[in-house]
Amino acid sequence: MCAGRGADLALCDIDETGLAHIAQEVRAAGREVLTHRVDVSDANQMAEFADATHGHFGDVDMVVNNAGVGLVGGFLDTSLQDWQWLVSINLMGVVHGCDAFLPAMIERDRGGHVVNLASAAGLLANPQLSAYSATKFAVLGLSESLRMELKPHGIGVTAICPGVINTAITKNSRIRGAGNLDERRENLSATYKKRGYTPERVARNILRAVHRDRAVAPIAAEAHLSYVLSRAVPPAARWVAMKLAEVAK
Repeated sequence: MCAGRGADLALCDIDETGLAHIAQEVRAAGREVLTHRVDVSDANQMAEFADATHGHFGDVDMVVNNAGVGLVGGFLDTSLQDWQWLVSINLMGVVHGCDAFLPAMIERDRGGHVVNLASAAGLLANPQLSAYSATKFAVLGLSESLRMELKPHGIGVTAICPGVINTAITKNSRIRGAGNLDERRENLSATYKKRGYTPERVARNILRAVHRDRAVAPIAAEAHLSYVLSRAVPPAARWVAMKLAEVAK
């Protein structure tokens, strides 16, 4: 999406096969691409990636902190190891990305934009996404405070809050609690697939939100509903959250 609009890209992921596939698409669009295998939970790896990016491209105009993992389960079903895993990627991955790229962006004094992927679960708590919701609420809070801090530098910050999006997260998420785990995963994946909201559509909306310098950008109808209810009618928001939690059981 960005390459199609004329951007050169520096991409990182732990999935080297996926990186290679995306790199081919970027080059086919006529743009330059740099790829690195990076575990975003590792601050040193992210710092090395930032150094490589600045060495290859020079200035960076937009940073997108997109890496995330999911876990379905209530608090009592979630281990401390699960918490550490989620926090290290969903929250600290964002922190590491900002820490690695923002100083140079501020020093060049030409503005820019930071995009942090939160979630509708960061707008509306879900009892079956206890730890996941906590990390996404944290990303939202970080993004809103960072937006105020970076405004004098001309750098915008947008927190993206997608709803039910048909991605591989339903296949890769950890599932905790009672019941047949394979059946629960199949039901969850089927729900997301039936919803039919594609990553490409999300990408278009993200770029639109950046263009408009939105502070918070809900993506998909259920995310917009969560955003409105969480701010206007909290009791109704909690009722909706309970209904949504039934999907994950």
